[in-house]
This record gives sequence, structure tokens and C-alpha cells, in this order.
Amino acid sequence: VSSSHLQLAAFALGTVGWILCAVSMGTVEWRVWHVDNTTIISSGIAWVGIWKVCFISYLQVSPGYIEQFCHKFSGYDSSIPAEIYVAQGLLLIAMFMGLLGLTATIFALRNVYMGITHKILITRFFLMGGCFYIFAGLCVLIPVSWNFYSVAHNQSIAFPPSYYMPSSPVAQEVGAAIPVGIVAVILLLLSGVFSLLYRFPVATSTITK
Repeated sequence: VSSSHLQLAAFALGTVGWILCAVSMGTVEWRVWHVDNTTIISSGIAWVGIWKVCFISYLQVSPGYIEQFCHKFSGYDSSIPAEIYVAQGLLLIAMFMGLLGLTATIFALRNVYMGITHKILITRFFLMGGCFYIFAGLCVLIPVSWNFYSVAHNQSIAFPPSYYMPSSPVAQEVGAAIPVGIVAVILLLLSGVFSLLYRFPVATSTITK
């Protein structure tokens, strides 16, 4: 048990990283667009995620009410940039790989804390868990970096007319999902490294006269 403190920390970090990966994937604020035409986007701000784009409009159906409009991205929208579709696929893979990493780590820790001294089995599962964590972290890193690059260069998106979105914003900034994704990457990579550092303790014996 005393030799697996890092791996226990890896499990904790991997769990938090996996949860943050899910939060980042489900959050619509990947890019925050500032637009000058407020006829429909009344607040002048739209949120571009990897699954949909949303904005608030004051076009009221009842006095005193505002409504948030969201348009989900379709696989048939060829105008949607590649980094959005890549982010969808890689984050789904990251969720699956992270879950495999957690499962492998749990199994190895169970054997350690139950006193099952199967050296090869425990070591292999810690190594598997570490590889899964690192792969999951890289799968999150790619879309986060790519979308951050797009925001930094104020790249436009040719939305279909039905989205009521301009093709380019006046300015755009990083949304909450990207920093959450960066933290998830750091935690997943750390948990992977900690898992890979496991060394099965070598039994020692003393001879007394």
C-alpha cells in the first residue's frame, strides 16, 4: 500500500480531469462572439460551442420575456469548420479513454489494498491506466489548442442563413470551456505520468544470528 500513493493521487486527478473533460465538452462557451448587428442577437454576444451556437434575443412572445435561441450543428453543414467536428470526435474518444483509465486504475488499486500480491497483473493495469490517461489528455489538448488558435486569429465561420449568425464577429474571445479543457488536460497527463511511475516493491529479508 505504501508504494501506491502516487497511483492513488493519479486516480483522484484522473477522476477530476475526466469530469472536467465532460464539463468542457458540454459547455457551449468555447468561443464568445461579439457582433455589431443586434437586430436578432440583441445582447450583441453569441456563444459558439462544439455542438451548437446560442444567443439571447429580445424578440418577445410575451412582454417582459427574453429567449435564448440555440442551433445544433448538423453533420450536413459543410460550412462548419473542421476544428469543431474534430473536437466532437476527439472529446468523445477522450471520455471513453478516460473511463478505461479509471477502470484500470481502480482494478489495480483494489488488488493493492486487498493485499493481492500479483506483481505482473498490478503493474500492467497501472501502466494501462497511465497510457489511457495520457491518450485522453492528448485527445482533449488537440481541440482545445485548435479552437484557441482560431479565437486568437479571430477566424470566421460561414454559418447557414437559418442560424441568424454573421459570418464573422467584430471580436471574439475565449469562452469558459477552453480553460476548463486546459485544466482537464493537465490533470489527465499528470495522472498518466503518476500511474506509469508505479514500481512493485521488492521484498527484502534480514538474516539474524
